[in-house]
Amino acid sequence: MREVPDLIACEGCDALYRKVSLRRGEIAHCPRCGTELDRDAGRQRERILPLTVASLIMFMIANSFPIVEIELQGLRSQTTLFGAVLSLTTEGMSLVAMLVLATTILFPLLQLLFLLYLLLSLRKQHRPAGFRWLVRAMQNLRPWGMVEVFLLGVLVAVVKLSNMATVIPGVALWAFGVLTVLLTAVVSFNPRHFWQMAFAGDDASGKDHKGISP
Repeated sequence: MREVPDLIACEGCDALYRKVSLRRGEIAHCPRCGTELDRDAGRQRERILPLTVASLIMFMIANSFPIVEIELQGLRSQTTLFGAVLSLTTEGMSLVAMLVLATTILFPLLQLLFLLYLLLSLRKQHRPAGFRWLVRAMQNLRPWGMVEVFLLGVLVAVVKLSNMATVIPGVALWAFGVLTVLLTAVVSFNPRHFWQMAFAGDDASGKDHKGISP
């Protein structure tokens, strides 16, 4: 299949449009079905790397400090979110524990690590090994890394342990709050921009590359 870099297809109705340059903050919509076709990334591309690094730092803090206090057989102990997952497993809720582990730790961490690796490589104008696989993995992980899913996972852990655990209003809880705000900005980054950044040099040798024109 041959790539046509100066055309863009609508994801809603498959109509084809010719790209034109977008001004800062402009968003192009399909005139036939209204689906968003493209938007000017503006300063988002400059901010996404520091936001990703900040998210990883908050992620480590949030998972390093205790977030709940659990009472078992008269003994009280404070534990992290991962410890809460282990407690769910011990209480016979393995399926819930796996869901919480995936939505609150595994998928967000993978998404942030893939994003960091891609952004660092592309900043050096280097297309990293496994680029195509990583971008597709990012797209597949995206629904599981959304903030709503992340918060739902934390809420499920707390509710399921509510009869024997108390939430600690400490460092971890504040870090989760900041992480939620940061993730909102990070997951809004459109994976399409990876392709534009990676193949910008190829396109520059040929045609104009931004925007939409019917």
